[in-house]
Amino acid sequence: MIYGAECWPAKRKHTNKINVAEMRMLRWMCGYTRKDRMRNEYIRKKVGVAPIEDKLRESRLRWFGHLNRRPIEAPVRKIELLDFAHVQRGRGRPKKTWQETIRSNLSYLNLDKNLVTDRAQWKQRIHVADPT
Repeated sequence: MIYGAECWPAKRKHTNKINVAEMRMLRWMCGYTRKDRMRNEYIRKKVGVAPIEDKLRESRLRWFGHLNRRPIEAPVRKIELLDFAHVQRGRGRPKKTWQETIRSNLSYLNLDKNLVTDRAQWKQRIHVADPT
Protein backbone atom coordinates (compact mmCIF):
# COMPACT_ATOMS: atom_id res chain seq x y z
CA MET A 1 0.00 0.00 0.00
CA ILE A 2 2.88 2.37 0.64
CA TYR A 3 5.08 1.15 -2.22
CA GLY A 4 6.81 4.20 -3.70
CA ALA A 5 5.43 6.52 -1.00
CA GLU A 6 8.90 7.86 -0.28
CA CYS A 7 8.82 9.80 -3.55
CA TRP A 8 5.55 11.73 -3.27
CA PRO A 9 4.67 14.52 -0.87
CA ALA A 10 1.88 13.00 1.22
CA LYS A 11 -0.81 15.44 2.20
CA ARG A 12 -2.83 14.97 5.37
CA LYS A 13 -5.71 13.72 3.21
CA HIS A 14 -3.57 10.98 1.67
CA THR A 15 -2.21 9.88 5.04
CA ASN A 16 -5.71 9.67 6.51
CA LYS A 17 -6.99 7.54 3.62
CA ILE A 18 -4.05 5.14 3.92
CA ASN A 19 -4.55 4.98 7.69
CA VAL A 20 -8.26 4.16 7.31
CA ALA A 21 -7.54 1.43 4.75
CA GLU A 22 -4.85 -0.08 6.99
CA MET A 23 -7.13 -0.09 10.03
CA ARG A 24 -9.86 -1.82 8.03
CA MET A 25 -7.38 -4.54 7.08
CA LEU A 26 -6.09 -4.91 10.64
CA ARG A 27 -9.65 -5.18 12.00
CA TRP A 28 -10.44 -7.81 9.40
CA MET A 29 -7.30 -9.76 10.38
CA CYS A 30 -8.36 -9.72 14.03
CA GLY A 31 -11.97 -10.58 13.27
CA TYR A 32 -13.36 -7.29 14.58
CA THR A 33 -15.79 -4.89 12.97
CA ARG A 34 -16.43 -1.24 13.66
CA LYS A 35 -19.51 -2.29 15.61
CA ASP A 36 -17.26 -4.02 18.15
CA ARG A 37 -15.93 -0.55 19.05
CA MET A 38 -12.34 -1.68 19.63
CA ARG A 39 -9.80 1.13 19.82
CA ASN A 40 -7.23 1.43 17.04
CA GLU A 41 -4.39 1.37 19.59
CA TYR A 42 -5.64 -1.94 21.00
CA ILE A 43 -5.81 -3.50 17.53
CA ARG A 44 -2.36 -2.20 16.58
CA LYS A 45 -0.90 -3.56 19.81
CA LYS A 46 -2.56 -6.94 19.28
CA VAL A 47 -1.24 -7.25 15.72
CA GLY A 48 2.11 -5.61 16.57
CA VAL A 49 2.11 -2.91 13.90
CA ALA A 50 3.37 0.68 14.13
CA PRO A 51 1.20 3.53 12.80
CA ILE A 52 1.35 3.90 9.03
CA GLU A 53 2.17 7.61 9.30
CA ASP A 54 5.38 6.77 11.16
CA LYS A 55 6.29 4.13 8.60
CA LEU A 56 5.69 6.62 5.77
CA ARG A 57 7.98 9.12 7.48
CA GLU A 58 10.63 6.44 7.97
CA SER A 59 10.61 5.36 4.32
CA ARG A 60 10.68 8.97 3.12
CA LEU A 61 13.66 9.81 5.31
CA ARG A 62 15.43 6.57 4.34
CA TRP A 63 15.12 7.57 0.67
CA PHE A 64 16.30 11.09 1.53
CA GLY A 65 19.39 9.57 3.14
CA HIS A 66 20.09 7.46 0.04
CA LEU A 67 19.82 10.53 -2.17
CA ASN A 68 22.07 12.72 -0.07
CA ARG A 69 24.79 10.09 0.15
CA ARG A 70 24.97 9.91 -3.66
CA PRO A 71 27.64 11.99 -5.41
CA ILE A 72 26.52 15.40 -6.62
CA GLU A 73 27.07 14.31 -10.26
CA ALA A 74 24.42 11.57 -9.99
CA PRO A 75 21.34 12.28 -12.16
CA VAL A 76 18.99 11.98 -9.21
CA ARG A 77 20.96 14.69 -7.37
CA LYS A 78 21.01 17.02 -10.40
CA ILE A 79 17.23 17.35 -10.10
CA GLU A 80 17.72 19.08 -6.74
CA LEU A 81 19.81 21.76 -8.40
CA LEU A 82 17.25 22.64 -11.09
CA ASP A 83 15.92 26.17 -10.89
CA PHE A 84 12.20 26.58 -11.48
CA ALA A 85 12.07 30.30 -10.63
CA HIS A 86 11.16 31.22 -14.21
CA VAL A 87 8.15 28.86 -14.31
CA GLN A 88 4.78 30.60 -13.96
CA ARG A 89 2.61 28.91 -11.34
CA GLY A 90 -1.15 28.83 -11.39
CA ARG A 91 -3.50 30.66 -9.07
CA GLY A 92 -4.26 29.46 -5.58
CA ARG A 93 -2.27 27.73 -2.94
CA PRO A 94 1.05 26.30 -4.16
CA LYS A 95 1.32 22.52 -4.33
CA LYS A 96 3.15 20.82 -1.50
CA THR A 97 6.66 19.86 -2.55
CA TRP A 98 8.73 16.86 -1.56
CA GLN A 99 11.36 19.16 -0.02
CA GLU A 100 8.71 20.76 2.22
CA THR A 101 7.60 17.32 3.36
CA ILE A 102 11.20 16.32 4.14
CA ARG A 103 11.78 19.57 6.02
CA SER A 104 8.71 18.95 8.18
CA ASN A 105 9.75 15.32 8.80
CA LEU A 106 13.24 16.41 9.84
CA SER A 107 11.87 19.02 12.23
CA TYR A 108 9.34 16.52 13.65
CA LEU A 109 12.15 14.13 14.60
CA ASN A 110 14.62 16.92 15.51
CA LEU A 111 17.12 15.72 12.92
CA ASP A 112 19.83 17.64 11.11
CA LYS A 113 20.35 17.28 7.37
CA ASN A 114 24.10 16.76 7.94
CA LEU A 115 23.48 13.61 10.00
CA VAL A 116 22.83 11.72 6.75
CA THR A 117 26.51 10.95 6.23
CA ASP A 118 26.62 8.74 9.34
CA ARG A 119 24.53 5.82 8.07
CA ALA A 120 24.31 3.87 11.32
CA GLN A 121 23.15 6.81 13.39
CA TRP A 122 20.78 8.00 10.64
CA LYS A 123 19.14 4.58 10.47
CA GLN A 124 18.83 4.40 14.24
CA ARG A 125 17.26 7.87 14.49
CA ILE A 126 14.67 7.39 11.73
CA HIS A 127 13.73 3.77 12.54
CA VAL A 128 10.21 3.15 13.83
CA ALA A 129 9.99 -0.04 15.86
CA ASP A 130 6.85 -2.15 15.72
CA PRO A 131 5.28 -2.51 19.17
CA THR A 132 5.40 -6.02 20.61
